[in-house]
Amino acid sequence: MTQCEERKVGAIILAAGKGKRMKSGLAKVMHPLCGKPMLAYSVDVARAVGVRKIAVVIGHQADIIRDTFRDQGLIFVEQHEQLGTGHAVLQAKNAFLKYDGTILILCGDVPLLLPSTVKSLIESHFSGKATLTVLTTLLDDPSGYGRVIKGAEGEVLRIVEEKDASPDEKKIREINTGIYCVECDFLFRAVEEIGNENVQKEYYLTDIVGIASNNGFKTRSLIAADSVEVMGVNTLDDLERASAYMLCKSK
Repeated sequence: MTQCEERKVGAIILAAGKGKRMKSGLAKVMHPLCGKPMLAYSVDVARAVGVRKIAVVIGHQADIIRDTFRDQGLIFVEQHEQLGTGHAVLQAKNAFLKYDGTILILCGDVPLLLPSTVKSLIESHFSGKATLTVLTTLLDDPSGYGRVIKGAEGEVLRIVEEKDASPDEKKIREINTGIYCVECDFLFRAVEEIGNENVQKEYYLTDIVGIASNNGFKTRSLIAADSVEVMGVNTLDDLERASAYMLCKSK
């Protein structure tokens, strides 16, 4: 029995975005990577670490995604308006009513993530008795990414998006990958509290970190050693890089 089965871990995979920077009529997560839609890799990772209950938040081309992944035992939740990642997670609330476990949040556009890294994230979350653990990585050039703000003892205080970051915060090299372990009862209370008072006027999932910290809940981070593994695929160039990386790893 895996640790996920022993400790009851479910998953939410965020896959609602159109992906404008892909410059394609196809939903971002449906772009093929080495013969499979990108989303398939996130589903495979969740299953590989022992997750049995998987909710996929869909939006753009929802019917195509449902049809492609039919008969795979997935729960599809539709985000009719793309109002941010926090709003996306909130759409999955009914799928986890009376669920007393931990939620693994994955991104459908991060196809290179390895099961071993996710297992380490889950183990770190449980061993640290955390309410929330975020997977991060270090970049020489963190431009464009949410920065991880930590306290004196290494606890995660908040995550600030690039467009909302101060000049000093922009110098921080540790960035958010968008992948989390969160206790379910806290998660859905927190996403209901998120506001949209930011440059983008979106409901950022990252705000749950500050909510947890401000309310005395334990927050941790785990740094992924390989930043390429946790890269988001946002453009066709990114897709080409991911394909080359995957082919290289398979040799």
